[in-house]
Amino acid sequence: MELRGCYTAIVTPFAPGGEIDEEGIRRNLAFLIERGVTGVVPCGTTGESATLSWKEHHRVVEIVLEYSRGKLQVIAGAGSNNTAEAIAGARYAKKCGAETILCITPYYNRPTQEGLYQHYRQIATAVDVDVVVYNVPGRTGVNITPETLERLCEFSHIVGVKEASGNLIQISEIHRRLGDRLTILSGDDALTLPILACGGSGVVSVTANIWPEKVVAMIAAFQRHDSAAALALHEELLPVSNALFLETSPIPVKTAMNHLGLAAGDLRLPLCAMSEGHKQTLLAVLARKGISKVS
Repeated sequence: MELRGCYTAIVTPFAPGGEIDEEGIRRNLAFLIERGVTGVVPCGTTGESATLSWKEHHRVVEIVLEYSRGKLQVIAGAGSNNTAEAIAGARYAKKCGAETILCITPYYNRPTQEGLYQHYRQIATAVDVDVVVYNVPGRTGVNITPETLERLCEFSHIVGVKEASGNLIQISEIHRRLGDRLTILSGDDALTLPILACGGSGVVSVTANIWPEKVVAMIAAFQRHDSAAALALHEELLPVSNALFLETSPIPVKTAMNHLGLAAGDLRLPLCAMSEGHKQTLLAVLARKGISKVS
């Protein structure tokens, strides 16, 4: 499928007992569909994938694919720092109907560039599903280089990269080397407009959980070559995007969603409730921007 537009990195809502709030997932998806996002990404960093069991992970992917069919594109989270587990996650997502998966660079074990190449090569040749590489060195401790991505483009199933390195020079180099051979999606809300200008096609957005229509509008303005409108929307979004990263994501976005009447629930340890000072700062930003509770 063509990857272009606003993809919401959705949270995993938890019920009061700590289990997954399945109906909450569906309510959040309905909210996003109504506001025009292109697609969603379940079970990524924002979905607290690190503290989901594989059984829970698979169930979230099942629900999202089932509910979204014909309404939203889905890039299913299926990453691991264990290549065999990543392949198993990709197979399950494919079995559930996923056309595309998001696969994070292996975290903690910090592979070399050759190790990264072999990791993605194994996934791309083991499962008949398209792969978006997720580069977020601030979380994983490893950066995948433009040279390694260029090598990976020999495999037809490597179709995109979610770039959250914050390095615009690197992102420009990816596009210079690969052009339309690899779709670039912003992995950083605050840098979405600059990444679009460097050849990006869209964003995997945390902000779009609470203000999806504005993210959709900014990308649409850029894609119709209305740079003034795109810049104005970028600047309108910026305080909200910054506030959503006052603490480790998804702490702030879940705090905002609970305040706005969307389904989020608690966080799983070791993530914990937002500090009161940061929470008040976040809620003040939402109020200034007129982001109101969902009826």
